Amino acid sequence: MSPQEHRDCFGTMFPDDLHLRSDAPNKGKVFTVRMERAGGVIRSDRSIETNVKECDACRQCPEFDSCYKLCLAKATLESAIATQ
Repeated sequence: MSPQEHRDCFGTMFPDDLHLRSDAPNKGKVFTVRMERAGGVIRSDRSIETNVKECDACRQCPEFDSCYKLCLAKATLESAIATQ
């Protein structure tokens, strides 16, 4: 079985949540996470931004279903690893 070719953005809707940086945008194709600090290491604010234009483009993509499933699987695994 030969590997299927995918778009470069395949599986990148969400940012990598294992390596989130504070005080900087953590960008995925559709979602951006911001984690602001109030001095030191205490996080004072967290937010998620959605790029609706990119989301609409993703939804029109023929690979959307498999890409979205991969993104959710990665986010689930990243969440499980982060809690260990």
